[in-house]
Amino acid sequence: MRRLTFILFFSSSFCLAQQALLNAGNIQIHQDGEIGFHVNLINNGTFNQNLGLAGFYNTTNSLSIAGSQIPRFYDMEVDVVNHLFLDVNTEIINSAAYTTGDVITPRSNPSISLDYLDNSFYVLETDISNTDGYASFNGNTEFRFPIGDDDKLRPLITTNSTPNSIIKAAYFNEDPNFPSVFTNPFDTNSLESIVSQISILEFWDFDGPDNSFVTLTWDSESEIDQLVPDLLSLRVVGWHISDQEWKDLGNSNVTGTFAEGTINSFVFNPLDYEILTFGALVTEDELEIFNLFSPNDDGANDTFIIKGIESFENNLKIYNRWGNIVFEVNNYQNDWDGTSNAGRVIRRNQKLPAGTYFYTLELKESGRASTGWLYINY
Repeated sequence: MRRLTFILFFSSSFCLAQQALLNAGNIQIHQDGEIGFHVNLINNGTFNQNLGLAGFYNTTNSLSIAGSQIPRFYDMEVDVVNHLFLDVNTEIINSAAYTTGDVITPRSNPSISLDYLDNSFYVLETDISNTDGYASFNGNTEFRFPIGDDDKLRPLITTNSTPNSIIKAAYFNEDPNFPSVFTNPFDTNSLESIVSQISILEFWDFDGPDNSFVTLTWDSESEIDQLVPDLLSLRVVGWHISDQEWKDLGNSNVTGTFAEGTINSFVFNPLDYEILTFGALVTEDELEIFNLFSPNDDGANDTFIIKGIESFENNLKIYNRWGNIVFEVNNYQNDWDGTSNAGRVIRRNQKLPAGTYFYTLELKESGRASTGWLYINY
């Protein structure tokens, strides 16, 4: 533990109360200077022109940073067994060291965060020493957020592709159906058709510019093996704010094993999604065919639905009761409204009459084919 306290300051007015150092003036740590806080810091003055080290040290009690003004530290070290609590944004312009204890921000107020500026960095993060709450970054390099919850480090990795913008993230070790600080639950049964299952163990809150992508991380406690049969079926998924359902955000690359690994999303707009987590893609065995539909343009059940078919390269053929093909398409997208497109059918490019029809569905990758019936009812 560092015990040297050395500070250079000017035009400063501060006092040491029983449990806190109150700055109401103008303090500056000059180059190679060091200050060690063994009590709380209340910053109501200017403390943002620092070039040295600010350390927070306590072997028994927690410490906090509060006040009306944001402190900005060049280098910051946290060695507080019972954690350092932030009640005001705290900025880093060079480095942070998570020596002992978490930096805890109020999850109910995401505007307060530990802010990494200008491509600053951190070291010594662990399961028990990280940012428990929200961290932000405004640099233009890849950034691995040192975020966690409940003694569990679970980084989210991204690159800020929009200059002068801020990206922010927090990790929640909790069930999305029962979030602790969000207003509404994120129903893991409300799914886009190509998604079959959502993790109920953890999620991330991520905010960034329109053209963002993320890498999520997992370990054995994520139970990825209970979610998917293989890692190729694993997806990044997000809760879509407008549609109120979980949507597929892709799997552009996956590394590791069921016990530990990473998965990359496709590019997406974080403004459209409230939280992110792991999901499972529908497998061939989970395709669900809805045999009845009514293409009367009333906005309900107007197309022939095969839930999850969008994930598979496929060929769909529809036959009438005499065995003639009335509709055929490659890579069906759940958009057939009963209109014939086959060459020999009298009603070509017209809606077919009500009645029973038959289908064959071939999945190209596996060569698997299935047949069945469907009924059109107006």
